[in-house]
Amino acid sequence: MRLFEALLILSVALTFLLGLIPQLRVTRSVGWSAGVAILLAITQNVVEGPRWQLAPTYGLLGSLCLLWISRRLGPTGGTKSKMALRHMFAGPAALLGVATMAVSVALPLVLPVFAFPRPIGAYAIGTVTYHWTDASRLEVFDKSPHASRELTVQIWYPADRRTTPAPYVDDAATLSAALGRLHGVPTFMFDHLRYVTTNASLAVPVSTKQPSYPVLIFLEGITGYRQMNMFQVEELVSHGYIVVTIDQPYVAASVVFPSGRDVAGLSKNQMDPLIQQSISPSTQAPTLNGRPFARGIIPYLAQDVTFAINRLAALNETAARTILRERLDMESVGIFGVSLGGIVVGEACRVELRLEACLVMDAPMPSTAALSGLNRPAMWITRDAKTMRHEGWAEPDVMQHQRTMRSAFDQSRSARYFVQVPGMFHANLTDVPLLSPLTSHLGVTGPIDGRRAHAIVNAYSLAFFDRHLMGKSAPLLDRNDTRFREVMLDKRR
Repeated sequence: MRLFEALLILSVALTFLLGLIPQLRVTRSVGWSAGVAILLAITQNVVEGPRWQLAPTYGLLGSLCLLWISRRLGPTGGTKSKMALRHMFAGPAALLGVATMAVSVALPLVLPVFAFPRPIGAYAIGTVTYHWTDASRLEVFDKSPHASRELTVQIWYPADRRTTPAPYVDDAATLSAALGRLHGVPTFMFDHLRYVTTNASLAVPVSTKQPSYPVLIFLEGITGYRQMNMFQVEELVSHGYIVVTIDQPYVAASVVFPSGRDVAGLSKNQMDPLIQQSISPSTQAPTLNGRPFARGIIPYLAQDVTFAINRLAALNETAARTILRERLDMESVGIFGVSLGGIVVGEACRVELRLEACLVMDAPMPSTAALSGLNRPAMWITRDAKTMRHEGWAEPDVMQHQRTMRSAFDQSRSARYFVQVPGMFHANLTDVPLLSPLTSHLGVTGPIDGRRAHAIVNAYSLAFFDRHLMGKSAPLLDRNDTRFREVMLDKRR
């Protein structure tokens, strides 16, 4: 709960108690308390911003102020019938007030304006955002035969200083509406994301501690957004990586381009035939806007990775004095993705030779990767079949995940690591556990604590990239570690 939210709720509670308890019911005291609460409400709205979770608090404060005014201006005493009527409604009104106070406290706690943990690495974090157009490639999701593929790319990089925190998401209202539509929940459930900030600062200079930094590309899950794994991105950046997060239009919940055009994401049901064709090909290829996709949609999405690497290389070599010029180590490029992003990682690592290390998080593998494996260092972070069933996954999906990931692991020819975390649900691999302390109780995240799951994911992903991009020692990858007793590690070199 934010500072002025807490102060406002406390002041309203005090005003309520002063008016409720006979021994404390001093008109002047109630007036002073209500005045302070009003000032705090104004301050909270101006400094922190209004949000619907505080609506009961605002409403109760308004009711208390009206009651105080009526007592001050109205006649004292009254007939016996009027006095009896007041006593009759006093009890229910008090109970309603108590219930309202309980809701006022609960809502901001259940849906908080959360904060990301401070990363433990040595670097501060900077961020810049780009809009790139691939004029050589058609946008197959668009019915127009002339539309080109466009991407929104946000780059997070090591910095030496912190300034004003950057927002967690841009275009929060549009994203909130898209998430509500795609996940079947009220739009206002995500409205508070507009107030969440990161540990990053906008457009600060890149750290001078190293001449350049290894590059990691992150791919989002379906109906997600490019910032959906900030817990992981910030930790990696704080240890000396430049992380490039990509919004893939029609995969992401929403992408708003600089022109203001909003590209709404497709639902999982709409995308699933195209995805499944890449995992388990059918002789009857699915179509999209009249075009058949014999290999499914994954190869097309993997081309976004190649395009992004090309643009990053050009950005690194540009004659213009940009923040990132000559600061990206394009000889040390890795990639990681969650869910659909992980599927795309499996294909991108098979065809894009500039990728040196590949991390797949809880995703089935395309048929090509499952059959031939990956020919560069790879890691899979996932969970066991029992946990997937406990989460409610259908048996065919459980088997597809387990079989294709294991097959790709077995068929790979470079160093590879299979990390299973029993008790971790799919959402544990994203920022979702931070959205509410109730996610585990509601079955959204698993029995494992959300922050514990994040600690495991961060430790293993950092060790993996440290070893295979920075050439550092990574003992965590060589044996089961007592710090992470939940983890089942399978490795081959």
